[in-house]
Amino acid sequence: MTKAISLFSGAGGFCEGVRLAGWEVLCSVETDDHACQTYAANFPDIPLFQGDIADFLGEKSESANEFGHLVSANVDVVYGGPPCQGFSQIGPRDVDDPRNALYKHFVRVVREVQPRVFVMENVPNMITMKGGHFKDQIQEAFRAAGYARTTIQPVIASDFGVPQHRKRIFWFGVRDDLSGVVDLDATVSKWLNVRKVPHVTVKQAISDLPCDVSADDSALPYAGLSDRCSDYQKLMRLDWDTPLLSAAQKRSNLEFDQLHNHHTKNVEARRLKIIKTIKPGARGDSLPAALWNGTREHKWRRLDPEKPSYTILAQMHRDLSEWIHPEHDRWITVREAARLQSFHDGFVFHGSELQQLKQVGNAVPPLVGLTIAEVAGKLLASVHKKRNGGARG
Repeated sequence: MTKAISLFSGAGGFCEGVRLAGWEVLCSVETDDHACQTYAANFPDIPLFQGDIADFLGEKSESANEFGHLVSANVDVVYGGPPCQGFSQIGPRDVDDPRNALYKHFVRVVREVQPRVFVMENVPNMITMKGGHFKDQIQEAFRAAGYARTTIQPVIASDFGVPQHRKRIFWFGVRDDLSGVVDLDATVSKWLNVRKVPHVTVKQAISDLPCDVSADDSALPYAGLSDRCSDYQKLMRLDWDTPLLSAAQKRSNLEFDQLHNHHTKNVEARRLKIIKTIKPGARGDSLPAALWNGTREHKWRRLDPEKPSYTILAQMHRDLSEWIHPEHDRWITVREAARLQSFHDGFVFHGSELQQLKQVGNAVPPLVGLTIAEVAGKLLASVHKKRNGGARG
């Protein structure tokens, strides 16, 4: 079984993917209290280091006694996604944003643990910002840590069963004392390409969820449906067995079959007029002048039921006007956003509604995580120690 360490774990989207791949996660690291609450509820058996990653491992770290054994545990993979807000195309893209330096702690843990392979996720702008300045810095840091052979692969989530056009990059690296894959770029790209599947639409993802939402954020009764559910809905729903996820697996952390997180922000009367006017798939620039002032055409967007969603973002917690339900005159709910990220209905988010939306938007979609874990698994199976290599496993 593949042994792994998860960094910047968030609510656990990437970890849900590697769980589907059958990995053993030895430890997860996350600093946000609300994300940790969600993580602990959905992964009760995985040791969680709740705190600043700067305090994880290292001789002077308070976590050394509890997690120090990981340094000699022959870990196969270290994976995770350092916060991307400092690089994100929709943000200020400040080169001095302190979050831009968090990759250094990812590299530090890789250097200390020396896994056979690492996988780091982020937004594409991480490698293009400031003329590739951060890409070069990160590449050099991994080289100094003993991972000169790396490949950066662009991924669109909708190509791998997620009903969302989410673009990210995944940085794969192999330890220097291992050989076996001659052309890392071409090989990993080929493995990713063969896993592509037909796109899933918004309608296929969320049309089975009820129009009515929870008024007080409490769980709702779980309504049974007929065989008319799409294959994707069967994968998500608690009451269906699928080859990838059984009903028992989805229910493993639930006491009862209930629909959790099916709540959303209230809609003011002024905004309701806009919602009622904007058509499925349309943006703000389709609105009459009386309702729209002509700026920021993406400020208002209604999901197209016949296409995958555009990117689900953490900024939803501030304003949901870009995520209007394709059929109902309201914003999408936390559960609907989670469905569009490929979280099944048994994965329950905790904290305030604001915190839940942030957790969903920040997550690696589990089905993308599964694909990346499968590719990393092939990479692990394809590399071996050089004859004169070091002592690591």
